[in-house]
Amino acid sequence: MAELYLVRHGQASFGAENYDELSASGGSQSRWLGEYFAQSDLQFDRVVIGTMRRHAQTADAILSEMRATQAEVVQDADLNEYDFGALLSALGESGLAPDQPAAGSKKDFYKLLKQALHLWSEDRLPGRLPESWSQFQARVERARLAIQRLGGKKVLVVSSGGPIAAFTQQLLQAPAAGAIALNLQIRNSSVSQYVFNDSSMSLVSFNALPHLERTERREFITYG
Repeated sequence: MAELYLVRHGQASFGAENYDELSASGGSQSRWLGEYFAQSDLQFDRVVIGTMRRHAQTADAILSEMRATQAEVVQDADLNEYDFGALLSALGESGLAPDQPAAGSKKDFYKLLKQALHLWSEDRLPGRLPESWSQFQARVERARLAIQRLGGKKVLVVSSGGPIAAFTQQLLQAPAAGAIALNLQIRNSSVSQYVFNDSSMSLVSFNALPHLERTERREFITYG
């Protein structure tokens, strides 16, 4: 069986003008993960990432620490995050959200996001959205099947919390609420491991942070 290491990008720039950039902490998380992979003598024969900048920055930092800067990196837009800004805007237009989420704390933001995700999964958000829940699910499945089809011995994939949650939910055959619950607990730079062949895939471990287990690194455990 082949092994898949599915990594969530390092911490992005929450609250900044451009969210799609690693923060200083996100850069450190990604480098430490690459260091951990190198110390574990891991070598990836395939690397697949989404097309977002934070995906590329995370992969670059990991591969640099592994001295694998010549590795071919393939991009797949099916691994991109859903448009949470559009979902929150639609939630505001629905009249169910009293304030704009950007004005509140991170706790307020995630409370509103959870509400928006549940309504989205039930096709109850108003207006024209970039994609429906079923379309999001379909592209994540398409990305997963492409990974299985192309194979490899050890495959590194860098994506975002939403696709990783849906990816795992589909394998576990869990309901939509399962994907949402998983999404909101996936930590930055975490690793989920799977084994697979061209016809099946199984979860081995989920949301692990072996590179942040040191006491002095615990402050770098983040969710955004």
